[in-house]
Parts: sequence; structure tokens; C-alpha cells
Amino acid sequence: MTKFVRVIDTVKCMGCRACVAACQVENFSDGDSQWNVMVEHEVGSYPNTSKAFVTMGCMHCEDAPCKTVCDEVGANAISKNEYGVVLIDYDKCIGCGYCAPACPYGVPKSPEKTNDSLYPTEKTSYEKIPVDDMSPLHVKQENKAQKCTFCWHRLEKAIDAGKIDRIGKDPEFTPACDVVCSVNARAFGDIDDPNSEVSKLIGEKKAAQLKKEYGTGPQVFYVLEGGDY
Repeated sequence: MTKFVRVIDTVKCMGCRACVAACQVENFSDGDSQWNVMVEHEVGSYPNTSKAFVTMGCMHCEDAPCKTVCDEVGANAISKNEYGVVLIDYDKCIGCGYCAPACPYGVPKSPEKTNDSLYPTEKTSYEKIPVDDMSPLHVKQENKAQKCTFCWHRLEKAIDAGKIDRIGKDPEFTPACDVVCSVNARAFGDIDDPNSEVSKLIGEKKAAQLKKEYGTGPQVFYVLEGGDY
């Protein structure tokens, strides 16, 4: 089997927000519905303090509470595919908004406006792509839930081309946020492959899941300062 996970090394992360910008451009998200958010906080005690940075997006949980509540209201708009990726079908979403409070990480967003230009006077080259040529995951709808997809349109491209082994290695087959990190603080790949970078990082650096006490089984792991979780 193949199950995709992400590992984020918060010790290496310098808070440049390149990953945030890459996600915003790649997925046509604006400031009101960012799929990747940078959280910064102060660590240490005065006067020996410093800033730590953590990026938060969808955790693609094994037992996703957003999917559970969506199924309970009868919308069945949220699915989890065989590769562990949690996706939202905008056509099925009824806009109830229950997925947002159900998520321990506050991930799903339901913006009133979608696909707005990132700039007030002109569109970027990405935004000029005809709707018919866009991934269905990028043709968002107003008041419908949306979130990070692990750049499924890129992963699917690799799978269809028979190059699943290149996911996390080739830029075109790797989530945009992971590609642009200049300090190699992000890794993406198959956790079921013991030789993959993500498997090694989780084992060697004791990367941990956030809020794992909720029992959702998040598929994003973090390397934290000190390694004590």
C-alpha cells in the first residue's frame, strides 16, 4: 500500500512563508481562505527568547472528523481515498459549515467569495487558466467548504503516469508548498515505504502528530525543538 504523509521540521523552519505563498498561487486561494497558514510564537524566557514557526493545513486524518460529520448530515461530500488524501466534492457540499468546528485544527473554510484575483488590477498567469483546464478541486464554489488537498492534482498526475515512486522527489509530482522550502524543512512521501525520506525522518527525529489525543490519526508530522513530545 501507499499512504502519503508530510513531515515539517519546525527547528529548520525560518518562517519565510514561501510555502504559504506557493500554496496560495498553486491552489488559487486568497487571504480569506488560505489552505496553509503560518503560526508563530515566542519560545524561551526573557531575555533569552526566540520565535518558532509552525505551518498548519489539513492533517488528512486517518479518522477524519470532518468526514464523519459530513456523512452524518447526509451530504457525503468529504472522502478519503486509498492514498490517505481527504478531499471535498464542492458539488456535493451543502454549505452547512459543520466540518469546521468538528476539525480539531480548524482547517475547513467556507468563504463567501472564491477564485478572486490575488491582485486588484490584474490576474496572474495561473488565474488566466480557463476553467475547463483547471482541476475540479480548483473550481471552488461560494459558501462551500474547502481546504488543503495535498495538491492532489499533482499526485494524481504521477499516479496516472505510472510514476507514483517519483512523488515527493520530482517537483511536478510533489505538493507546491514542499517544493519551495529553501531550508528543506518539509518532506512529503510514502510512510509505508521504510526507505522513504518521511519514514526516516519520523523514526530518526521522532516527528510527532499534533493533538494526537483526539484520536484522529493526523498524517502530518512535526519535528519539534528538543524532541520531547
